[in-house]
Amino acid sequence: MNLKKVCVIIPTYNNHKTLKRVIDGVLQYTTNVIVVNDGSTDSTSEIINSYATIDSISIPKNQGKGNALRLGFKKAIENGFHYAITIDSDGQHFPDDIPVFLEELEKSDSNILLIGSRNMNQEGVPKKSSFGNKFSNFWFWFETGIQLEDTQSGYRLYPLLHIPKKYFTKKFEFEIEVIVRSAWKGAVVKNIPVKILYDPTERVTHFRPFKDFTRISILNTVLVLITLLYIKPRDFFRSFQKKKIKQFIQDEILESNDSNLVKSLSIALGVFIGIAPFWGFQTVLVIFFAVLFRWNKILAFTFSNISIPPMIPFIIFASLQIGSYFVGGDVFFNENQEFSFEMIKNHTTQYLVGSFILATITAFVFGFSSYFLLSLTGKSKK
Repeated sequence: MNLKKVCVIIPTYNNHKTLKRVIDGVLQYTTNVIVVNDGSTDSTSEIINSYATIDSISIPKNQGKGNALRLGFKKAIENGFHYAITIDSDGQHFPDDIPVFLEELEKSDSNILLIGSRNMNQEGVPKKSSFGNKFSNFWFWFETGIQLEDTQSGYRLYPLLHIPKKYFTKKFEFEIEVIVRSAWKGAVVKNIPVKILYDPTERVTHFRPFKDFTRISILNTVLVLITLLYIKPRDFFRSFQKKKIKQFIQDEILESNDSNLVKSLSIALGVFIGIAPFWGFQTVLVIFFAVLFRWNKILAFTFSNISIPPMIPFIIFASLQIGSYFVGGDVFFNENQEFSFEMIKNHTTQYLVGSFILATITAFVFGFSSYFLLSLTGKSKK
């Protein structure tokens, strides 16, 4: 632990029944220990003061687990540590799993965040904990593309130099924020198996179902919006910049594991959303529907950019012309006219009708053509 500059952070709040056992267990492996007393009103302070070899932080009034961890991270960095293993003080985690984290760290890249994966199916695990974990796992996957078995375990190893410097949350939802935003920053987030003990006679939980679940839901709503509006487009452009067009076609179209039908539908979806009048919401919609239908998100997003600036005048022109045949108007345009938002405003119905018809026809042509061309390659995936 000294070689890798690893410490152990123990956030605690009114867990005097189990705190001493947890500290004693951790001290079997290291004296690099920081205990954060989050405003406890029981005998926690006396227990902490009985240890001369550990560092501690005392918060006068309970502020929440997230705040305790943030202060613990800050203290650890000030003390020169590069990694921090966090372990809850309620006795559900086993300190003898610390070597499991160290072994994984030894063989991994420095920018890795490890989460202890608990067996949520074992006897004694509350059903609400199992449900909450599945709920959290789904949203973490949606926001990062990473599938984990356990995203709520407090037994973790954090790469202190790679996680975000500032945060927005202070309570239980902090542990979701930190892993999502660390993944966005490029950290490898993965599970490792750890043991778990649920003893109803000892365990004290401070999770408030209504308040904390509401906080977590609000946080996930914000993270999903950021994912759709910024992270997904950012990641796509980063990957696209690294690839030549020929390589992109080879990797994402020809060699993709999706079936030819899924690829074609993804292309059609992107073209439809790109041409239809969903300005400002195209990225959100195309990724939402691609995820909903389990289609190829990269292909859908790529072809939604059919409405790039050079193409906009032609799309507006075609939409207005097509619309003029269906709304009963006699307004026609020519390619020499200057197209503007004012023109669209003056012919709103004509533009909207024409735009949706154009989007539908073009999507069908692109989808059918791509399916035909992909079939000719002879690489249909089942």
